[in-house]
Parts: sequence; structure tokens; C-alpha cells
Amino acid sequence: MGDQSFPKSLRLLTSPEFQRVFRWRVSVADDATIMYGCENELPHTRLGLSVSRKVGKAHIRNRWKRLLREAFRLTREQWPPGLDVVLIPRAGVEPDFHALLQSLPKLAGRLERRLKKEPRGKGEAASPKTH
Repeated sequence: MGDQSFPKSLRLLTSPEFQRVFRWRVSVADDATIMYGCENELPHTRLGLSVSRKVGKAHIRNRWKRLLREAFRLTREQWPPGLDVVLIPRAGVEPDFHALLQSLPKLAGRLERRLKKEPRGKGEAASPKTH
């Protein structure tokens, strides 16, 4: 195994970085998490977390964040490079660390395929989707 640290260079830290990911409007999901993403033109993937109060009280939100960060840290070699990713846990779902270890790299692979299928310019927002 390579380096398993989680330095700031692997994190989304500022509001504009998060907004850029959400503007692309490319996402994949499973039963526990929603993953938004965009390309970042870096040799590595960066992670951001968005855990709202809908998920639960503070101790539950903090547990989700700890487990998501740890699952990313342990599996990041399996993730495609060059992505900025924001993870959002679904409300009402109990965090399961072993399930996250399995599902997050798979979601990242699906996200990469969707990004390649729906190419956009640098930081260009997608046209609004209508339902």
C-alpha cells in the first residue's frame, strides 16, 4: 500500500471549490450516499463532504464525516485520478463503514464514466435540467 495520509491537498476546502462541483450537476448515488463530481486537472482526486442536519444530530453527522474520510483515505488508490468529489450521506441511513469501503470506489468509477460521457468545458455549468 502507498501513502495513506489525508493532507489538505486532497480536500475541497473553499466554498468556490464546492460550488464548482455542484455547478457541473453530474452525480451518482447508491442507498447510502450521493456523489457529485467534476474534473479537476490534477493528478489526484480531492474530497469534500456535505453533511446536513437532515442526516441527524451532531454526533451522527460527525460519525458520517469520520467514516467517509476514512473510507476515502483507505481506498483512494482505487479511485480514478483527476476528480473533485463531494459526498452527501442520505438522511435516515445508518453509516456502515464496510459498505462504504465497497461502494465509494465503485461510485467514483461510475462518476468518471458519466463525466467522460457528458464532457463540459473548464468550470462550465451544465444547462439547467427540467423535470
